[in-house]
Amino acid sequence: MPKGNNNKLNRIDEELKKELSNIINYDLKNPKITGLISITDVKTTPDLRFCRVYVSILNAKNTKATLSNLKKSTGFIRTEIAKRINLRTTPEFIFILDETMEYGAKIDAILGKIMKDAKPLDK
Repeated sequence: MPKGNNNKLNRIDEELKKELSNIINYDLKNPKITGLISITDVKTTPDLRFCRVYVSILNAKNTKATLSNLKKSTGFIRTEIAKRINLRTTPEFIFILDETMEYGAKIDAILGKIMKDAKPLDK
């Protein structure tokens, strides 16, 4: 793939990430979608037909239910994206749960416990 195409795709990914974040956090009025939802990454196929959206969901009542309801809202989200971003075709969004933040928090907690339990070395 030519480098210019890759830069264009990266710009589209960044713009989609920003707009998706705004739509999900401010315009989506679904009470079943709870918690703090952040878009961690967006990957669009070169033909702009599909877009994988990696989301991190924190403090949700039920993470799986929230993700499921987010997937059910793709029609509304896609319509809003079409209004805001001028693309040849508006991609279909595939929401994927990104658990790296939760994993990182778990590792931090474990390391914190280890450091608390560790005895200081005598020199």
